[in-house]
Amino acid sequence: MSTLSDLLAEHTDLPGAAVDHLQRVVGDWQLLSDLSFADLQLWVGAGPVTDGADVVCVAQCRPTTATTVHSEDLVGTSASQADHPQVFEALTSGAVVRVDTEAESAGVYHPRPVHAVREAIPVRVGTDVIAVLGRDTDIARSKIRSDLEQAYMACADDLCQMIADGTFPVLEDRTGSHSSPRAGDGFIRLDTGGSVVYASPNAVSAYHRMGLQSELAGQDLALTTRSLITDPFDAQEVVGDIQAALAGKSGRRMEVEARGATVLLRTLVLRPRGELAGAAVLVRDVTEVKRRDRALLSKDATIREIHHRVKNNLQTVAALLRLQARRTENPEALTALTESVRRVTSIASVHEMLSMSVDEEVDLDEVVDRLLPIMADVATVHTARIKVRRAGSLGVFSAERATPLVMVLTELVQNAIEHAFDAGENGTVTIRSERSARWLDVIISDDGRGLPEGFSLEGSDRLGLQIVRTLVTAELGGSIGLHPGTDVGTDAVLRVPLGRRAGR
Repeated sequence: MSTLSDLLAEHTDLPGAAVDHLQRVVGDWQLLSDLSFADLQLWVGAGPVTDGADVVCVAQCRPTTATTVHSEDLVGTSASQADHPQVFEALTSGAVVRVDTEAESAGVYHPRPVHAVREAIPVRVGTDVIAVLGRDTDIARSKIRSDLEQAYMACADDLCQMIADGTFPVLEDRTGSHSSPRAGDGFIRLDTGGSVVYASPNAVSAYHRMGLQSELAGQDLALTTRSLITDPFDAQEVVGDIQAALAGKSGRRMEVEARGATVLLRTLVLRPRGELAGAAVLVRDVTEVKRRDRALLSKDATIREIHHRVKNNLQTVAALLRLQARRTENPEALTALTESVRRVTSIASVHEMLSMSVDEEVDLDEVVDRLLPIMADVATVHTARIKVRRAGSLGVFSAERATPLVMVLTELVQNAIEHAFDAGENGTVTIRSERSARWLDVIISDDGRGLPEGFSLEGSDRLGLQIVRTLVTAELGGSIGLHPGTDVGTDAVLRVPLGRRAGR
């Protein structure tokens, strides 16, 4: 099944920042769907819509709080302007567009007509509209009856406007985003002063388990919560978080304990059109979930310990090779041992990152930054002061792809250090990277003497370049080329596919 990254890579050329924002939108939109009682679709242009190109649905979400309008799977389907004129209008105008239409939803046995309200909400990053969020609601849901439905819909409307404004969702701490309460777990709406305007029955029940003896409505939520939480530091942090949300700063997820109950809280800033409208707090009782999680901690710790021991063993191997290199007098053997130390060290750095990771993913920027001093130390052996620096973000990669990619980068940097500069010459080697929906493009450039006449990467017999070609083509499914620099030196151009093109 195609993921959002796969479809964005297949149909768009969006920059990395835009892809990341759409990932955050989809990561948060189950909450928006439930609050809206509506089906959501994410539409992107398969080309310039002004030239008549279709739009493509790259993600879809159905509410758990209402019946769906679209029981069919829309992901991967394209639509013309005649099919969804409101989507095209939102893409070009940057405004929220609403229309009433007849839709057909498949029932248990037979299709049934549905009178739906369709909204097209532009998804904005900065000043650019990069996609459209479709929100389709059964017209029967527009007849709001209960206080809960009114509170849900008001919050959903504010969040949708913030998506159109480009202020929601925001980049949050990844360590705190592994879990989140849903609307049905417990919902609290606060006014601009922090008082509870509405609290759902599940939210009230969660607070009762924490020890609250009265109702929540009308109370100052920050002060009430602080009086219930066992740990005074957690209590003060919750107060600060709620007050920060009311002041328009980014909300967070927090886990607190009170009288044996464990509750997950998430605060959401509500600031449609740039005007503060209070905050929403989602509440989830996770007492039983935490008990099960404790049983998994030992397994996670075991996996990280394995990575830690592999790293230690690799460092031991590197130390033995380094010791052997100091004792050899053969120049060729010394070079081979030094290169082996560098390669083993680069692999060990990946395992060191995995020993601290909980999701088997590696932040390549951090790994490369750790290897830069090692590369610079090697440079002082071959020449004078060669500076190695990084520009741009490489991003996060899975463990299986991070290891060959790190080795490729270190080999290319080392190749530039060894062959681009004369002895005693100063210079700079720069790792430039740019990540889009489809590709990770990396250029390792130097300001040295350039490629020798008649040089061919395919015909080169250097072991390092042979390793690079093998890893890039066989392990990463990418391409590599060595070309003269724009002004001076050499550019090693590496392109690694992301999403579906990665072949993973």
